[in-house]
Amino acid sequence: MSITLTDQDKSTLRTAAYGAVSLMSAAGAGGSAHKAATGGSIALASATGLVGHVLAEKRRDIDLHGRSVAALADHVLPALTASMSLLKRQAPAEAGNFRRTVLVAVEAATRAQKGDPGPTMAEMARKITVALDAA
Repeated sequence: MSITLTDQDKSTLRTAAYGAVSLMSAAGAGGSAHKAATGGSIALASATGLVGHVLAEKRRDIDLHGRSVAALADHVLPALTASMSLLKRQAPAEAGNFRRTVLVAVEAATRAQKGDPGPTMAEMARKITVALDAA
């Protein structure tokens, strides 16, 4: 079975995945923000399957604009849920792949911080997981 995603579908997946990394980076603001973004982005670049191909496309359609973390979250968290709904309908195995990929990226971003993750990063990771599971 061949899976066909529209350009808009692909944009939503990329925005959701890279947005999750951006949220984790913002939650780890300070010295670990850059390391969180790097670790999470490397995890996304390591994705396989359809999800890996979509995330690897070099497009400028990722919408991560916002003047605050709240504004970014208002855009990214629904995109995570929409991505899961879309993939569950069109490619259930890829839905699981997308969820695992995003959670590995969240974990990689979290581990970029020295010591245990702070409460801010832990809470952001929880919100991302809730958004993934809402579909």
